[in-house]
Amino acid sequence: MRDSRFVFALLLGVLTVLALLSHPAHADEEIRPRPAAPLSPGFRFTEATGEELFASACQGCHMPDGKGAIGAGTYPSLAQDSNLESGGYPVYVVVRGQRAMPPIGAMMTDAQVAAVVNYVRTHFGNQYQDAVSADDVKRVRPERYPR
Repeated sequence: MRDSRFVFALLLGVLTVLALLSHPAHADEEIRPRPAAPLSPGFRFTEATGEELFASACQGCHMPDGKGAIGAGTYPSLAQDSNLESGGYPVYVVVRGQRAMPPIGAMMTDAQVAAVVNYVRTHFGNQYQDAVSADDVKRVRPERYPR
């Protein structure tokens, strides 16, 4: 019993030393907190531009470069995505969801959905210039969702 306590204490000490060595603190380094990205309060997004909406609502899964990710789930790439050619498809997916993609458009106005869809369709190597409108979104939105 005494030997196991000694081994445990020794391992704990070694792990503590390793943790301290892996994150050296230098007295001459100024520690500056990173500014936090503003988040929308509550159930509705407050951002107005497609870029702001993408950063707040989409990039957590699709990544800042739009290339998606694989890990705890599979998040498809939006970069150079031929599925975005028809503006109606991404509007439908944002508003109504699809497979693991939640209907995030329920938390956006029609104008916000149009803005983020237009942003994705003209960035990340996509060059689809035919913009979708808030009216296009309204036609896809179920009646139970706020506009």
